[in-house]
Amino acid sequence: MSARFYDVVVLGTRIGALACAALLARRDFRVLVLGHGARPSTYRFDGVPLRRRSFTHLSAPSPAYRRVIAELAQSQAFRRRLRPLDPMLQLITPKQRLDVPPDPENFARELDRELPLSRASVEELYAQLARLNATIDDVLEPDAVWPPGTFWERRETGKLRDALPVLGVDPSRRGARAEDLVIDAAYRPLVEITARFASHTAIGAGYTTPLLPLVRLHGAWARGVSELPGDEDELVASLIERIRAHGGDVRPNERCDAILHKRGRVAGVVLEGEGEEASCNFVIGDRPAARLVDLVRDLSLGSGEAPATSTVARRRFVTSLVVRKALVPDPLARNAFLLPHQEKGAAVHLQRATFPEDALEQNDPGLAPLEAELWVAEALFDDSMMPAHGGQGRDTRARDAVLSTLRGHFPYLDRHALVIDSVHDGAPIVDARSGTRVLVPRTAVRAHGGSVEAELGEPQYQRDPEGYAGIGGEPIRTPVAGLFSVSPAVLPALGTEGELIAAWSAARLVTRTDRRREKMRREMWSKIEI
Repeated sequence: MSARFYDVVVLGTRIGALACAALLARRDFRVLVLGHGARPSTYRFDGVPLRRRSFTHLSAPSPAYRRVIAELAQSQAFRRRLRPLDPMLQLITPKQRLDVPPDPENFARELDRELPLSRASVEELYAQLARLNATIDDVLEPDAVWPPGTFWERRETGKLRDALPVLGVDPSRRGARAEDLVIDAAYRPLVEITARFASHTAIGAGYTTPLLPLVRLHGAWARGVSELPGDEDELVASLIERIRAHGGDVRPNERCDAILHKRGRVAGVVLEGEGEEASCNFVIGDRPAARLVDLVRDLSLGSGEAPATSTVARRRFVTSLVVRKALVPDPLARNAFLLPHQEKGAAVHLQRATFPEDALEQNDPGLAPLEAELWVAEALFDDSMMPAHGGQGRDTRARDAVLSTLRGHFPYLDRHALVIDSVHDGAPIVDARSGTRVLVPRTAVRAHGGSVEAELGEPQYQRDPEGYAGIGGEPIRTPVAGLFSVSPAVLPALGTEGELIAAWSAARLVTRTDRRREKMRREMWSKIEI
């Protein structure tokens, strides 16, 4: 084994994995972060930034987020950077536009304008959501492992779980009961579509809609939505900076070729390329458990020891469009949910992203920052609609469905669209900056973060009815001691908040193996911001 040693090796650069790495580096663990093939949110075509993922900073009000940034001493930095959105979100149907502003009086006027008969029931809904989410905050605030694994963890976390609102998930369970939500039929499409896009579990549109995730996810939209100027890229860069500031080693372009073990316990990793080995005590990955276990070299599992697997129900399909601002109506919100005019269309989460200051070529008047903006259009499809992984433009049904919805609401889209692309179908890039539509081969983005072949979209998992407290999926622990997963499949019903809770839980499991560092962490609370 190599003399190079790390306490923890983290695989992946999702928010949860980086948050876990930053916490452990802050607690004086030697941390190595490998990108392990993770692709950045932004890629470029001829200098123009495009996105492979949509990002909304919904976790800011959650206890897990506040706890992480408080320990990292970043609360004031993020408070300065976050910009509140008004309206927070918008629902656009073929016959209606409904805004949800943060000001209650403005929202009441909006309801009187669009849904006068539903105002009383909608106001009661949000009063109930506020009470329920306050209760859930109290449950998720304490330091605990979600989902628990050992007997003592089940005892500790079980006391908290029993205080969760039941909401019809398990009527036989003790704890605080809450009446089932009564959602006005005219307002239900907005409640369900916001939760559907925020979750890592497939809900709504043919799948069951459990009430607890609905309360938490729509509540995240309604509690006040803020944006970071650099979206996901800025949050990732901030966490990487924290890891390095505390002595961690971050290598975003390197991969782990194999995980080494000794009698079923993590012993090290093999870096891809020249086969360099690094010893370690723990490996934490942002992939599902089964994919992490596949990396373990020469592992023999007995019957019943196979890691839990999550079934992928749907995937996110993202299309990037650079459009002239002449197309954009003034009332269009930063986050709009569009319902299709035609049956062949798809429900779309449209995000108006901000260009970085240095993103565009200043000598291109058609893409000057004041004349164009980036739209990120996200839709959810099952595998029957998604192009084959690795394909090259053979199946564009998903892209056509997204564009059909956009054209229905913006009839002059084709006249004002300058660039259209998606990394998920492998189709050529549409470049209309010269006034003529040109199909550009995907090799044009290969050197700038893009891909030539179709990429798999982010998954949404089939809901597990036996999942812990109605929100859990896979366990954090894997059959290999010292190998943990903080993937979206751990607490999929809670979206990004679930990733942060899993990250905190994994960091706690690692920290408690070292009594000296555990004592230091307890003493640290007197030194960090409160």
